[in-house]
Amino acid sequence: MRRALRTVLCTVGLLLATMLFPSAAGADNPIVQTIYTADPAPLVHNGRVYVYTGHDEDGSTYFTMRDWRVYSSSDMANWTDHGSPMSLATFAWADANAWAGHVTQRNGRFYWYVPIRDRATGSMAIGVAVGDSPTGPFRDAIGRPLVNNGEIDPNVFIDDNGQAYLYWGNPRLWYVRLNPDMISYSGSPTQIPLTTAGYGTRTGNAGRPTLYEEAPWVFKRNGLYYNVFAAECCSEFIAYSTAPSATGPWTYRGTIMPRQGSSFTNHAGIIDFNGGSYFFYHNGALPGGGGYTRSVAVEKFTYNADGTIPTINMTTAGPPQIGTLDPYTRQEAETVAWASGVETEVSGEGGMNVGFVDNGDYLKIKGVAFGDGASSFTARVASATSGGRIELRLGGPTGTLVGTCAVNGTGGWQTWASVTCPVSGATGTRDLYLRFAGGSGYLFNLNWWQFTRSGGGGAELLTNGTMENGTTGWTASGGTLSSATDVAHAGSRSLLTSGRTASWNGPHQNVTARLANGRTYTTSVWVRSQSGTPGAKATLALTADGATSYHQLTPVRTVGPDGWTQLTGTASVSWTGTLTNASFYVETAAGTDGLYVDDASFQ
Repeated sequence: MRRALRTVLCTVGLLLATMLFPSAAGADNPIVQTIYTADPAPLVHNGRVYVYTGHDEDGSTYFTMRDWRVYSSSDMANWTDHGSPMSLATFAWADANAWAGHVTQRNGRFYWYVPIRDRATGSMAIGVAVGDSPTGPFRDAIGRPLVNNGEIDPNVFIDDNGQAYLYWGNPRLWYVRLNPDMISYSGSPTQIPLTTAGYGTRTGNAGRPTLYEEAPWVFKRNGLYYNVFAAECCSEFIAYSTAPSATGPWTYRGTIMPRQGSSFTNHAGIIDFNGGSYFFYHNGALPGGGGYTRSVAVEKFTYNADGTIPTINMTTAGPPQIGTLDPYTRQEAETVAWASGVETEVSGEGGMNVGFVDNGDYLKIKGVAFGDGASSFTARVASATSGGRIELRLGGPTGTLVGTCAVNGTGGWQTWASVTCPVSGATGTRDLYLRFAGGSGYLFNLNWWQFTRSGGGGAELLTNGTMENGTTGWTASGGTLSSATDVAHAGSRSLLTSGRTASWNGPHQNVTARLANGRTYTTSVWVRSQSGTPGAKATLALTADGATSYHQLTPVRTVGPDGWTQLTGTASVSWTGTLTNASFYVETAAGTDGLYVDDASFQ
């Protein structure tokens, strides 16, 4: 764990919230506060933004980097920590420098291109790893360098005609045409001419006449090709050029982000997501930050009418939130807009958990939609000591207190138990702060949390939704239903439907007696295929007066760890006449592969 950063964050505490960042409620940049991150590479996939980063080790006086990290968000405000799915150990032929990489998707797989030091030559080379989900795990795709000319900072762009290009380079700039397999190429690497017309004029520093330094980021918009790059070290600013094709000729267009941010390097990535454009970069804004201890941040921007990119300055506020966060579905503790004092670690229940919690530490979750109100709060906790308290506050770490959950010792830092406490006054859409209180030393770990609606509308309709009680409450609509103890999203068990002969085969549960006509219900369920990622869906089938209607309950998919996919959504349920049967079930859109289901909620 990264104790040095944590110590600094704890030491400055209130100073961080009030001086370095004008308002704890308004400071959401940098987007990761538990470790130092650098060199962001954003990717949009299935309604989420995934950001792949490097990891600066605490106290570094050089680019000391040993692994890569992944974070994701559906609202550009609350980011989920997916941990480290790849490190130097992934590449047996490499011995140092897990530097700036880039991920792209093709052929149903995810390809991660990274610069690392080749043990055999002692020089930098570009490796490529492949994973079956955006959060990995990733494995070395070819067991050797893809290209090896001593230069760094790979970026991949796939053109509209399907041709993929790999760009990289410092101090020069190169490209090669990748083959459709994304792990080999045709022809030889081509050096892009660095002319002053194409990349601007550098002042001084004879021998490097242009502004181009490193970190190319090539993309296409409205028929125009852009190359955004780090310019003129040191310190660097972000500039860009445009071209009529992926291979040029390039024309210099000017500065995007001026020199700023307490880091002598910068590294940009640009995406469009949910109707907006976003600019990712890094700076040294966290306590202890600097040129070797950097942090990833993001800004929203709008292209000028002629397609040029405006000047973008660093802020502590970050982009506006898209939509809201639903507190009535299970939320991972490591999904936050801001974390103060804590760290994350791999959880024994799968995924990550928040840990190393001290008195006064807190998590900020932005834009939580409580609606008419919540009646209770449940958290999954573990403690090898005597525990502590979770204070539920609105608007700030010392804001309105709406509930307090006592956490007792569980016998171990990965010995998990659920605690529930009443809630009063949590209404509307507010920023939620989970503030941790107790004695000295580490208090407890937190894996996930969930609120229950007030007025009875939030009562859980499913029996044995955690699947920890075997198959109790569940039956199979085809195939064989069993309790699996070797695969689980959380806890120790899941449900497995094997021997499926049709896509509609899967586990189901009768909820006829528990439904209320005209109500809106929310659902969350985790699914995993025995091979690959299932195109699963959760459905409520209602039969009234002989007619059956189907309500699709899972319009949102979130890819989680180890092949698990979370399905979440809402549906307004109504019927005419007498309801004779209502069944909640999980199926797939196609295929008959074995289907695991875990942690289902319908309320």
